[in-house]
Amino acid sequence: MKNLIVLLIFILIKNKGEVMLYFAYGSNMDLKQIKERCKSSEFKGIALLPDYKLIFPQRSKNRGCNVASVMPETGSEVWGVVYDIPEKEVSNLDKTEGYIEGHEGNSYERRSITVLMEGNKDKKQFVSIYIGIKKSSPGLPDKKYKDLILNGSKYWKLPEYYIKDVLENIIFR
Repeated sequence: MKNLIVLLIFILIKNKGEVMLYFAYGSNMDLKQIKERCKSSEFKGIALLPDYKLIFPQRSKNRGCNVASVMPETGSEVWGVVYDIPEKEVSNLDKTEGYIEGHEGNSYERRSITVLMEGNKDKKQFVSIYIGIKKSSPGLPDKKYKDLILNGSKYWKLPEYYIKDVLENIIFR
């Protein structure tokens, strides 16, 4: 009986597999979108990325508008959502973010960074993040893209001041 229990525990651990903790700050905060891209993703909590600001530096061919990224800026902050993404679904996310490891023409690069879960300095979490590779394509997001960001931020209950002062003030075309 003891051997059977040990075997069952081993199978459960093995089937769980590895996961990537992913910090989403843009349209991937939208539950429907992240589930289309990574159906087994699991919400872990909201988090703060201190000393960064939200920007829209590059145009997406698929969306036809500029899309979100972050850039360092002392005193600024970006709120978002942390998801567990099963390792087997990370390639789906990489593809939709325009990231191929070692490729020169990526739209985004995947980096590791520390966020503060629930904005608490005592709850630091190491996560993966996609940061846009700067391209000279000035422009704005469209209303549909802005709405994806707002829907996700409201669904996951990001801080009201951030939604009101930052996200609702995103200028769109």
